[in-house]
Amino acid sequence: MPNTTRSCLAAALLSVAAVCAGDAAARVFPFGPRHRAVNDLANQFVPFHAHLWDLLHGRADGGPLLDWQAGWGTSFLPDYGTYLSSPFAPLVALFPRGDIEYAVYGITVLKTAVSAAAMTFLLRRLGPGAWWWAAVLGASYALCGWSLAEGTYNPMWLDGLIAFPLLCLVGEWVREGRRPLLGPLVVAVCWLANFYTAYMATLGAALVLLVRLATTDSLRARTLARAAVTTTIGIGLTAPVLVPVFLGSRHAHPGLVRAFDPAAGTDVLARLLPATYSFATPAAFVCTAVPLLAGTLLFRRDVPGRERWLWAGLCAAVAMSLQWGPTHLVWHVFATPNGSPYRQTFVLSGVLVLAAWTAVSHGLPDRRALLGGAGVVLALAAGALPSPLVTRGALLLAGAGLAAVAGALLLPRRGRYGAVAALLVTGTLLGQAAATTAYADRERIARLDDYPPLGVEQERRAAALAAADGWPAYRVDTGLPRFAGNDPLLLGGQGAAYYSSHTPAVLTKTLTALGGGWTSRGRNLLSPDNPVTDAVFGVGARWRDGAVHRTETYLPLVTVRPPGPPPVYGPSPFRNQELLLGARVYEAPRAGACPVGTEVFLWAPDASGRARLGTRTADLLGGRPKRSAAMTSLGVQRTAGTRVEVPGGGRSEVGCLDHARLREAVTALRAKAATSVRPTADGISATVPRGPGTVVVAAPHIAGWRCANTPTASYGGLLALPTASTGTGTVDCVFRPPGLRAGLAAGVGSLAILLLWRAAARRRSRPAAAPPPICRSV
Repeated sequence: MPNTTRSCLAAALLSVAAVCAGDAAARVFPFGPRHRAVNDLANQFVPFHAHLWDLLHGRADGGPLLDWQAGWGTSFLPDYGTYLSSPFAPLVALFPRGDIEYAVYGITVLKTAVSAAAMTFLLRRLGPGAWWWAAVLGASYALCGWSLAEGTYNPMWLDGLIAFPLLCLVGEWVREGRRPLLGPLVVAVCWLANFYTAYMATLGAALVLLVRLATTDSLRARTLARAAVTTTIGIGLTAPVLVPVFLGSRHAHPGLVRAFDPAAGTDVLARLLPATYSFATPAAFVCTAVPLLAGTLLFRRDVPGRERWLWAGLCAAVAMSLQWGPTHLVWHVFATPNGSPYRQTFVLSGVLVLAAWTAVSHGLPDRRALLGGAGVVLALAAGALPSPLVTRGALLLAGAGLAAVAGALLLPRRGRYGAVAALLVTGTLLGQAAATTAYADRERIARLDDYPPLGVEQERRAAALAAADGWPAYRVDTGLPRFAGNDPLLLGGQGAAYYSSHTPAVLTKTLTALGGGWTSRGRNLLSPDNPVTDAVFGVGARWRDGAVHRTETYLPLVTVRPPGPPPVYGPSPFRNQELLLGARVYEAPRAGACPVGTEVFLWAPDASGRARLGTRTADLLGGRPKRSAAMTSLGVQRTAGTRVEVPGGGRSEVGCLDHARLREAVTALRAKAATSVRPTADGISATVPRGPGTVVVAAPHIAGWRCANTPTASYGGLLALPTASTGTGTVDCVFRPPGLRAGLAAGVGSLAILLLWRAAARRRSRPAAAPPPICRSV
C-alpha cells in the first residue's frame, strides 16, 4: 500500500475511533441512553435530512423548489443550499426513514473521517515526513476542539472542515500552474457543500497560499491572478444555488443584530486545552503534539528563517484575528452570528497543523528546539490557569500528552523505538480527543436546549398523521405539544411550524398578526392551534391531546373572495383573523367574561406563566424579543361570569369564538371556492368559479410566485390575484425562487469561461510545430 494511501486511511480510522470512543464513554446516542438532540441539530438538521429522505424516495409534498409541508408553503432551494447541499447528505436515503438520527450521526462521523484523510493527503503533498506522523497530524486536525464541540451538532459546518485542506490543495495546483480544470471544480464542490464555512476556509487557504508563495520564492502577480480566477470561476459554478440562498436571506425575517464581544484572553487560552467547554469561546484545542511541534519552529536553526517566522506569524495572526472586531466581521461575512461567535476556529486548527507538519518535514526537532517548544506550550497553559474553564482533568490530559509526545520525540528514531514513539503520539491523540468528545457531550446536554429523541411516541404520531392525510383536499397539522422546530418535515403533514435561517419575513409577520407564536426572535414559528386559522389555511386534521382530531370546518386551498380591498391588519389578532376570513366570528367578553357556550381564547404574547379559566389552565412562554406566546384556547365557557386569569407580562386580549358563526362563514366561502386544486412540485393550479373577486391561495405571499404570467398580490399576507387574470376560470401559479434565473445564467457563464480557459491552457502547453526542412540544391 503506498504511504500516502496508508496515511489517509490511518487518519480516517483514528478519527472514527476517537469520536466513537468518546461518545461511548459519555453514553451518548448511539452508544448509550443519553441523546444528542440539542439546539439546531434537533430543530433543523435532523428534520431537513428527513425531508431530503422523503424527496429522494418520492414521498414529499413539494419538490426541490417549493416545500408544501412547512410554513404553509415555503421556498425550499435556499434551505437546500444552506442545510442539505453537501455531497454526503443524500446518503440518508440508504437508511430506513425511522433511523434518520442514525443516518445523521453516521454522516457526521464520515465527514470527520474524510476531513482527516483530506488534511493528511495535503500534508503528504506539501513535504516529506513519516507516514504515521502525517496520519496523526491529519487526524489531529479532524479531531480539533471545534469539530468535537461545535461541528458534531452542526454537521453542515463539517463540510468546511473538509474544504480547508482541499482548498489549500487547490492553492498548490495554482502555485504550480497545474490542474486548471480540476481546481475550479473542487472550489465549486466546497462552496456548494456549505458556502458559509467554505467562505471561511477560502480565506484561510488564501493566507496559506501567500505563505507558501513567499517561502518558495514564487510570489508573483500572475500566480495571484490565477488563484483569483480559479476561485471566482469555482464560486460562479455554484451560482444556481448560491444566488437563491443569498436572496432568500434578504427576504428572511431579520435575526438579532449585536456587536462582537471578544472572550477573555484566559478563556481563549483555556480552550487550547483538551476537555474544556464553553459556548462563547473558540474551541481551539488540537492534540498537544500539534502546538508542541509548531512551537519548536521558533527554535529550529535547521529550518530556513523565512519558513519559521512566516508560519509562526500566520498562526499568531489567525489567532489574534479571532479576537479583533474588524477581522471577526471579515471571517463571518460581515455579520456577527446569532450563535457561537467563533465559527472560524477550525481554520486556526488547520494552520497550526500545517505549521507542525512544516517542522516534521524538516526532520524532527533536536533537544534544544524541543525544550523551546515545550516552553511555548507550558506558557500557554500557564496563561489559561486563571480561567474558570480549566479543570483538573484538562490539566492532567494536557500534561500527560506533553510528556508522552516529548518523550516520543526524544526516543531514537530507528527500529523498535520508532514504533514506541508512534504508539505514544497516537495514544495521546486518541486519549485527548476521546476525552474532549465525552466532556463536550455531557456539557452540551447540560447547557443547551435539548429535545426528546425520536422514539415510539413520535412514530405513533407520524403514523396517525399519515393515516389522516388528505392533501391536497385539506392539510394535516402536527399540532401540540411540539417535538422540534420543523415537525412537519420530521413527522409529516402540511403545517405552519417552520424554523430556518430563511423563514420569510412575510410569513412571520402574517402569523404574528393572526396571534401565532414563535421563538428564536421570529424565525422559529409555532403551529397555531386555532379553529379560525385552521379554517382559512385548510387544516382538516391536527394532532392534539395524544390523538388526531378531525374537523369539517375548513376551506379548500384556493378560494374566491368578494371584490374589494385586501384586509389591513391592526393590533387585535382576533379582528385580524376575522378580516382574513371575511366574517365576524368572535364576541367580546361581557364584564370581563365570555358568553356561556363560546370557546375562550387568550392572546398574551409577552406573558410567561400559567393562564387559568376555572379549572382549565394553559402554559404561556412569551418574552420578546426572543419569544412570543401563541394565542391559546382555555376551553368552552361553562359558567357565567368566570374570568380569565392572565400571568403578568404585557398586553393581553380575550376573544370568545362562536363556532356556529364560523361554520356559517366557512359554508359561504366554500360556495365560491375552487372546484379542483392541484399542488405541484413548483406551483399550484386550480379551477375557480368565474366572476368578480380575488383568488386567494392559502399560502404565504413569498417572493417568487407568478400566476398566469401576471404579478401576484397579497391578501392579508396570502398569495392572491384578481379573478380577471384567470380568464377561463383556471388558476396556474408557478414558483421560482428569487435569483434562480440569474444564478443559472451565472453558472452557465462560469462553465463557459472555465472551458475556454482550459482550451487556452491546452493550446499554450502544446509544443511548437517543427519548421519544414529546407531543401538545398547541390
